Amino acid sequence: MRSPTRLRAAVGGVLLGLLAVFAVPGGEAARAADETTTVGDVTGFDAEGGVYRLTAGAAVARVSFVSAETFRIELAPDGTFTDPTGKDIVLPQGKVPRTKWREKGDRYELSTSKVTLRAYKSPLRFALYRADGTRVWAETKGLTWTKDTTTQSLARGADEQFYGAGMQNGRGNTSHRGKKVEVSVDYEWNDGGHPNSVPFYLSTAGYGVFRNTYAPNTYDFAEPVTATAKEQRFDAYYFAGKGDDAAKDVIGQYTRLTGKPFLPPVYGMEIGDADCYLHNANRGERRTLDSLKVADGYVQHDMPNGWMLVNDGYGCGYEDLPETSKGLAERKMKMGLWTEDGLEKIAEQVKAGQRVAKLDVAWVGDGYKKALDGCKDAYKGIEDHSDARGFTWAPESWSGAQRCGVQWSGDQSGSWEYIRWQIPTYAGSTMSGLAYTTGDVDGIFGGSPKTYVRDLQWKMFLPVTMTMDGWAASDKQPFRYGEPYTSINRRYLKLHESLLPYLYSYAHEATKTGVGAVRPLALEYPDDPKAPTDAAKYEFLTGEDFLVAPVYKDTATRDGIYLPKGTWTDYWSGRIYRGPTTVDGYSAPLDTLPLFVRGGASVPMWPGGIRSYEDREADSPLAWDIYPQGKSSFELYEDDGVTRRHRAGEYATQRADVRAPRSGAGDVSVRIGASEGEFKGKQSSRPYAFTLHTGDAPSRVELDGRALPRLASKGAYEKAGRGWFYDRDDRGGVVKVKTPSLRTGRAFELTLDDTSAVGGAVPGAAATVGVPAGQELGAGTPGKVAVDVTAGTKDATDVDVTLDAPGGWTVAATKTGRIPAGTTRRVEVAVTPPKGADPGEQPLTATARYRSAGQDRTALQRFALGVMPEAPGKDTWASDMVWLKSTNGYGPAERDRSNGESGAGDGRTLTLAGKTYEKGIGTHANSVIEVYPGGRCSAFTADVGIDDEINGYGEVAFSVEADGKVLWTSPKVTGASATVPVDVDVRGARHVELKVTDTNGSRSGDHADWAAARFTCA
Repeated sequence: MRSPTRLRAAVGGVLLGLLAVFAVPGGEAARAADETTTVGDVTGFDAEGGVYRLTAGAAVARVSFVSAETFRIELAPDGTFTDPTGKDIVLPQGKVPRTKWREKGDRYELSTSKVTLRAYKSPLRFALYRADGTRVWAETKGLTWTKDTTTQSLARGADEQFYGAGMQNGRGNTSHRGKKVEVSVDYEWNDGGHPNSVPFYLSTAGYGVFRNTYAPNTYDFAEPVTATAKEQRFDAYYFAGKGDDAAKDVIGQYTRLTGKPFLPPVYGMEIGDADCYLHNANRGERRTLDSLKVADGYVQHDMPNGWMLVNDGYGCGYEDLPETSKGLAERKMKMGLWTEDGLEKIAEQVKAGQRVAKLDVAWVGDGYKKALDGCKDAYKGIEDHSDARGFTWAPESWSGAQRCGVQWSGDQSGSWEYIRWQIPTYAGSTMSGLAYTTGDVDGIFGGSPKTYVRDLQWKMFLPVTMTMDGWAASDKQPFRYGEPYTSINRRYLKLHESLLPYLYSYAHEATKTGVGAVRPLALEYPDDPKAPTDAAKYEFLTGEDFLVAPVYKDTATRDGIYLPKGTWTDYWSGRIYRGPTTVDGYSAPLDTLPLFVRGGASVPMWPGGIRSYEDREADSPLAWDIYPQGKSSFELYEDDGVTRRHRAGEYATQRADVRAPRSGAGDVSVRIGASEGEFKGKQSSRPYAFTLHTGDAPSRVELDGRALPRLASKGAYEKAGRGWFYDRDDRGGVVKVKTPSLRTGRAFELTLDDTSAVGGAVPGAAATVGVPAGQELGAGTPGKVAVDVTAGTKDATDVDVTLDAPGGWTVAATKTGRIPAGTTRRVEVAVTPPKGADPGEQPLTATARYRSAGQDRTALQRFALGVMPEAPGKDTWASDMVWLKSTNGYGPAERDRSNGESGAGDGRTLTLAGKTYEKGIGTHANSVIEVYPGGRCSAFTADVGIDDEINGYGEVAFSVEADGKVLWTSPKVTGASATVPVDVDVRGARHVELKVTDTNGSRSGDHADWAAARFTCA
């Protein structure tokens, strides 16, 4: 098995501590390895061709301007300038701006039309000011150096926040203030690691700093802020942001200097699949062409997949490339290859059909320049030998890699913890100009059906991602786990596919602005005091319009969802929230990702549930999902999606402009402008479909002043070629409109009379539905489900509550009459699950149909109902019971066997202290087994310990918990411990969890047996 930290680079040495400032006029070389020197007084000044030199004894500083807001400061302690990065990172910048200088008493002032850099004389210190005289940043002391480091110290503002430093696993979308951040290659790919580091940070004071180096950096955002590079040279570029979007402007300036993000091919924005096929040690003898069988799985399960890596380089090569590429193309996929061992064969590989290059650790070596060169060379290799766009994936890249590749967070193990720390990682990376960052769905090791679903859900709101197979106990394609997981995964894969016009438009925007689609709240809401804090850590924005709050625990509810200022609509239910607010207890069964849409959003989509972008035809429709509020717009970007012709201007844009009331009743108009520009394959005409979230039916809908027919039912709408329908049951009430095929070269306008902004004509009048969490019913047993209906600002009348349940369930609708405004009524709905219902979480929808504010309305809420197996009526072995939960530290937990390897049933006979057991449970820390005694059992007994097969290794603790309460905990148990007897009173307990935890930080040998585990039941 490949280690998650394979070929970890050794990072030797510790940064030398900064000692007391030793300022000497003229500046001296360091007197000892642990001594710090501070630049001294200015002894000379020279200006030539817009480059300024300030001498301080032997040391020389150099200032050169790149643009009116961007400049460079260098310091050579010995007076000799060097530039190890050469032309690797910084791109040619064109004409140098006009600058001027003047001496003003204690300082020199070096100015453009936008900024002034002050260089104080005694000692030499720098401070940046805007043209209006406001200070941007100032050094608290002069630049310092030791034998092998240089450091800048800047004053920290009272409310100043900091972001950047590239991919920082587990953080980055909230402020670095008060934290120390490492920028280096470390090959640590779990929480706290920093793969794909970037020596750049930005400040909410309106500036950014890029250290032009390959050396490791340490940024300490204390007071003062100290930025240290591990080299005895100082070389930094500074960017002064402007306007209300200063942070975005800084990212734009930085990426103008180091390269804008590339535009991926559209297939690259579909999910990818990776595995080794040729002689796979983990999967048995296979051939490269066997990858086509896996590709068939995506087709047969109607799941999008854009590309497949068919080797991995770690003892796994390839064969039959042309035939493999051809077979994948027939299945609407592209072929990719790992590039572990160099690029000598990339020309023939690309000619054989390779369109994706995955760089891996053994090839990028120690990272830095080698990794950056690899990214550029692989990207160029694809483009030199085909008409395709370069598309690479890389770990441990460096500044500049945003122009050639996707940054990937490394090999990890799927778990709830993995999901948690990945959430802040990618939005934080955007703050360093990395537009495409991602991780494998559910890691490459470990994982489970539930963690796979939860991880895939939110990663469908990243522009790029992939699933990697062959290293876990079983393959990780999204169709491997059966139902309900396959259907849920398909739903989110197809949602991502439908959103490609939106995501692709943001991808194009990134080539202009440097700002990727996945964003921390602080980027869009810089004045929100909660945006830089942990209140927003486990959520992000996709574009300006989607707020994504992933579920990262094994639960069906989500707390702590922070919604910033504005109107936010629950994507699934249509419920309206007014920000700023924090949402707790959000109902999120396994099939529901907490997802909210900003008021004013206009989202272009591909409708129809397509599996591939290649399914789009000349007459395929374009859909607009609109949340009307005030004036808003969105510009759709389109090109051929595959070739590089867009770089020569072969693309088109089409703008949607929406006018609506800011709130409440009024008319709504949508103007779709002419599609401007041309490219091969552009649609000359197409039909359009609109979904407008108004909450109130219009009196009339017009297309360019002519009335469209109102259709009487959803079925009639689906069959019609044109017309409109108000669907009260769809997400709080939406207007659906179809147009005939219209020429893309001409603008048109859609008008809805007498409707409303998002939220309805009477804001707040809509009722809401809530379902108390934790409700359970037995399979085949009649019961009741409690549903809470809360009226809005108006009475809800004629209220009718029911549950939308799967076939075979029996549900009785419940009428409850009038609910006064602002009050809540609990309604109990009679429900009977079928006898054959699978135990576990069953997602259902509670629906309330009612009348309020003159409209027939519908409110709904998705929720999870626990379906329990039949409780035992007699004594029963725990290994014979249904396991509601089964998580294990390595491989699956085993019934009546010890913990084995990666497959089910591959353990051995349970053995503790020389005694063998026929019945029991074999686990590996950390593990949880949950069963359902249903209140019918009085005692739980077992013998516990570490299995004899471990030969004395391991260290764990056992515990028994019931309904959230710890009933018993063992002492620390080692492989040499005696067997521990368990006898626990479980009277009244409905749910019992058998837990094993690691106690020494090492899970080696933690094979923990629940031998003879038995419940005594009535």
